[in-house]
Amino acid sequence: MTGERTGRTAAPAAPAAPAVDAGAAALASALVRLTHTLQHVLAEAGRGHGLTSQQVQLLCALSSGPVGMSELSRWLRLGKSGLTGLVDRVERRGLVARTPDADDGRACRIALTAAGEDLAGRAHTEVTSRVAGMAAGLAAGERAALTDAVTLLLDAAPCRSPSPEAWPEQA
Repeated sequence: MTGERTGRTAAPAAPAAPAVDAGAAALASALVRLTHTLQHVLAEAGRGHGLTSQQVQLLCALSSGPVGMSELSRWLRLGKSGLTGLVDRVERRGLVARTPDADDGRACRIALTAAGEDLAGRAHTEVTSRVAGMAAGLAAGERAALTDAVTLLLDAAPCRSPSPEAWPEQA
């Protein structure tokens, strides 16, 4: 039946999705696979320390110093209640502490404790080692080019992850 016979009008056609070339589609697929692989790496690194992948990310994000809850929420892509629960669980383990925010008396900053710093360092080392193992087949120039390309992608992203200082270089 047509819209005239039923008295209904046809819904407007959805706009066509922009065409994506094969190279862009392959890059997107590879990056999605890499994301899943890195989540597995974080989970495996955390498992040996009794941490979830999100807890590993939290500890490493705090490696550069105390961070406010709003900034952590953006970095970790968590809502307020999810982040509060995550911080609560890690705080109960004595790995982080809430400190007053000097600029906003209603807010707090989350800081690593000495035990948290130690565990963040060990988890970071394990994650770095696992990723280095994944890249072992790449020549030094290929690793540098990959680092540069990923950095450009991250700089162009609409959302920001923790700064490079949150994952310090290992000497």
